[in-house]
Amino acid sequence: MARPADAPTRASAVVALLLLAPVPTVGVVAALHVAPGAAGQVVFLAAKLWLLLFPAVWYITVERGRPGWSPPERRGLVAGAAAGVAMAAAVLLAWWGALEGQVDPRLVRHAAVEMGIGSPASYFAGAASWILVNSLVEEAVWRWFVLRQLRALLPRVPAILGSAALFTVHHAVAMADYLSPAHVAAGSLAVLAAGVCWAWLYVRYASIWPGWISHVVADIAVFLIGWQLLFSGTLFDG
Repeated sequence: MARPADAPTRASAVVALLLLAPVPTVGVVAALHVAPGAAGQVVFLAAKLWLLLFPAVWYITVERGRPGWSPPERRGLVAGAAAGVAMAAAVLLAWWGALEGQVDPRLVRHAAVEMGIGSPASYFAGAASWILVNSLVEEAVWRWFVLRQLRALLPRVPAILGSAALFTVHHAVAMADYLSPAHVAAGSLAVLAAGVCWAWLYVRYASIWPGWISHVVADIAVFLIGWQLLFSGTLFDG
C-alpha cells in the first residue's frame, strides 16, 4: 500500500487502533438503531470519511510514510480472483440451498430505505459504489492499516485473525438489524473467514489488490441477493 515508513511502536499502534477500529460500528449503530434517517446517515457518512482519511493522515504524519500503490503481481491477482469466485459461489449456494425464504424481505426493505437505497436506481448506484469503492477502502483500512498496527503488537497469525475479527464487528451489527441471531452468527463466521482470506492475501503478496479483486467478486454475489430480496416477486405490492 505504501513505501517503507517508520514501523509502528506498540504505543502508537494501540492509539491508532483505538481511534479507528470502533468507528465503523458507531456509524452502523447510528444509521440503523440510534438515529435512523438523515441524522444517522450523516454519522454513517462521517464514519466512512474517517475510515478513508485517518489511516493516510496517520501514516504520513505519525509514521512518516509516503503513499504508494503496492503494484500487484500477476499471481496475486489470479489468486485473488480465484478466491473471490470461490466465495461468491459459497454465498450463492448457501443462499439458494438453505437461507432463501428464511429472511423477511420487509426488514431488508426497511433497512434499505433507511440507508437511502430503497429504489432500484439508488440500489444499483449504492451497490456499484459499495462493490468498487467501499471494498477498496476496506482493504486499505483493515488489511493494510489495521494489520500493520496489529503486527506491531502480535505475531503474524494472531494479527491476521485480529484484523479479521475487528473487520467482522460492524458487519455483525448491521446484520442484526434484519437477520435472526442464528443467521447473524453464521454470517459473521462467513465475514470472519473472508477477512482471514483477504488478510492472508495481503501478507502473501504485499499488496491490497488481490484482496480487493476477491472482495469485489464476493460483494457482487451479496448484492445480487439483496436485489432479489428487494425487487423480486411481490415485495412492492400493497
